[in-house]
Amino acid sequence: MVATTTPDLWHHYGRKRAVDDRDVPDSFSWTWGQDSGPGTEILGDLDGACVGDLGAGSAWHAAHVATRHRPARVVAVDSSPAQTEMATGLFGHLAPRLQIVHSDVVDHLHTMDGTYDVLYSVFGAVDFADPRELLPAAATALRPGGRLVFSTLAHYLSGSPAQPDVIAGRVGAKTPDGEATTMTRWVLEEQVWVKLLDQAGFTDIGVEEWPATGDRPRTAATLLVGARRTG
Repeated sequence: MVATTTPDLWHHYGRKRAVDDRDVPDSFSWTWGQDSGPGTEILGDLDGACVGDLGAGSAWHAAHVATRHRPARVVAVDSSPAQTEMATGLFGHLAPRLQIVHSDVVDHLHTMDGTYDVLYSVFGAVDFADPRELLPAAATALRPGGRLVFSTLAHYLSGSPAQPDVIAGRVGAKTPDGEATTMTRWVLEEQVWVKLLDQAGFTDIGVEEWPATGDRPRTAATLLVGARRTG
């Protein structure tokens, strides 16, 4: 039998920025345009906290949290080999406060029972993993009362509305060789996210919608969602 591997569909993402901008960002933004909305204050008090960035990509957000605040540690988790390698090249020097982990996010969360004080995702793993698996795993990985915050698309980049049920869409992507393909993305209505979070064991669920900024193509409004683990 010939072994096959899944192509890394994040191979090309962020490469130009990694060449042109290698500094830790001075700001942290949740919105799709990365130019509006609140900052890290919505994560709560991060002093001494164990913080997880789910689908961290090249770890720019995680590096900001690790250096501009005083957490005990920040764990930047991503399933993409290319993104993990890029993150290590950019911010590996911030260890041990910043830990960069190459792992399926759901698998990682299952090994971290009651470990995290805060988990967050900025258009990261919450968008691309089945929420019926990821959200319960996140609840398990948080300590009782721990906080989950994530930003996600309020509608598809094409302008099509979000799904009224737990249904995945297909969006464009590229293989490492540059061939066009698609990947799964979860673009759900607000009430669907609220129901999923409730079922996963979260409380104090809040959702804000931040409008798209500018008139460039493929812009989008953002849902900013926060919740606490029950208990």
